[in-house]
Amino acid sequence: MPLVPVITLAIGSLVVLGMLYFAFSGPSPQRAGVRRLSAVRDRHSALPGAAMEAQLRRITGRSATKADAAAMRFLPRPEELQKRLNMTGKTWTVGQYGTATLSITAGVGLVLWTIGLPLLLAIFLGLALGAGIPHFVVSSFIKRRIKRFNAKFPDAIELLVRGLRSGLPITETMSVVGSEVPGPVGEEFRSVSDKMKIGRSMDVALQETADRLGTAEFQFFVITIAIQRETGGNLAETLQNLATVLRQRGQMKLKIKAMASESKASAYIIGSLPFIVFVLIWFVNGTYMQGFFTDQRLMVAGGGGMIWMAIGAYIMAQMINFEI
Repeated sequence: MPLVPVITLAIGSLVVLGMLYFAFSGPSPQRAGVRRLSAVRDRHSALPGAAMEAQLRRITGRSATKADAAAMRFLPRPEELQKRLNMTGKTWTVGQYGTATLSITAGVGLVLWTIGLPLLLAIFLGLALGAGIPHFVVSSFIKRRIKRFNAKFPDAIELLVRGLRSGLPITETMSVVGSEVPGPVGEEFRSVSDKMKIGRSMDVALQETADRLGTAEFQFFVITIAIQRETGGNLAETLQNLATVLRQRGQMKLKIKAMASESKASAYIIGSLPFIVFVLIWFVNGTYMQGFFTDQRLMVAGGGGMIWMAIGAYIMAQMINFEI
């Protein structure tokens, strides 16, 4: 089958899926009116809890859509998935994640089926890529954001120390950090400051941020604040010691990364060799390699080989994974 019609069909399928997503989850005048009426009602309500929840919705900027409701119904563990999406720092929702998964699965499966692959294999590969690509993208955004956060977090703690030594209370110094420090650190401290302004206690706001970030560094900070509030003492000196420990922790991580770089490079080279050889032989003699997509015995052998390679890669990754 010619390649141009296949690409056109795949693009058309993705466009249709995108139109369906925007049709179900896009803003509408009715929903906008309902949200405005709800905000006015909550603002003038006598219940402080309702006003607090309305303000929290305004801070987070998230509202449920039909796509979110459908994804919550069909995706496994949607609460954990939403927590992972929140860790990216983006405004992504479970509905958008589910739509991306469905679009990639349908598009890849349709393209592979139209170019001649068996239907079951096309569906399997579509499901694998549809589930793997969004998960990989979310994980990469989480790792990148956590890395940026940990790099600036000791500077933020030292700014807190300078504010405390100048006589400012801890709540005011957190607001200063939120406005002065760029990147994820400033975003998280602004979120903590906004939550405290609408009535949340500092311990609750900090713990919510620690649960969303999932980093040991910020959890250390939360525990330090909690212990100091219970026992008393010089908070500025305690935070200064914490900043020093976090800097040494970061230096140790970089040292371990440098020492393990040679092993990682060897693993990447060895792991990529089978795929490179497969592609080279495909260009030399394509009909010889097409048996891996038509012969069931070769499919099982190839799948088993990839599973064993994945197990070996996992073992090698755990061998160079050190807890600090």
